[in-house]
Amino acid sequence: MPDFLKLCPDFYTSPTLELSKNLLGKILVKPMGETVLAAKIVETEAYLQKGDEACHAFRGKTERNQHMFGEPGTLYVYFTYGCHFMLNVVSEPKGTAGAVLVRALEPISGIELMQKNRSKKNMLELTNGPGKLTQAFGIEREFSGKSLQSAEIFLADAPQLSENQIGTSTRIGITKSRELAWRFFIKTNPFVSKGKPS
Repeated sequence: MPDFLKLCPDFYTSPTLELSKNLLGKILVKPMGETVLAAKIVETEAYLQKGDEACHAFRGKTERNQHMFGEPGTLYVYFTYGCHFMLNVVSEPKGTAGAVLVRALEPISGIELMQKNRSKKNMLELTNGPGKLTQAFGIEREFSGKSLQSAEIFLADAPQLSENQIGTSTRIGITKSRELAWRFFIKTNPFVSKGKPS
């Protein structure tokens, strides 16, 4: 496996909006036997229980969103539109819901397997959306609640981006709390999703 340095647990204790920006440029890693799927995070969105009607936990804890209330640095994976899984990094102290949706990735390694999983060859189409990237990585509901300190899936360190490399907009594909500019992305990166800000 390439020499990926796993992020320490303290990395995930930053406030959600700060974490959303800090995650940009970090590497999602998922070993698959002799193949290692790895890709750089290029787009994120923040969600918070308090004051955010688009957050799954806005009305409290349920069976569906329970992992959103877990330890920072665990995963919250949910199924939407009857066909897509969405990958979120849990933030905020345990018992308080917050998460960062990973919206787009730039493939680094294991690209042939990503192409097979997606039934697509076009590199730019492999992981440039939240439902696409989970399909490319083979991430489904059973990953919800898993720690990013595991060997099964984790985030690896990479140089921190400067503020002028990061773009900000309102979030995409939601109908509530649309005014919140909680979407963050790496400017000029071709793998950022093509959805228009709401």
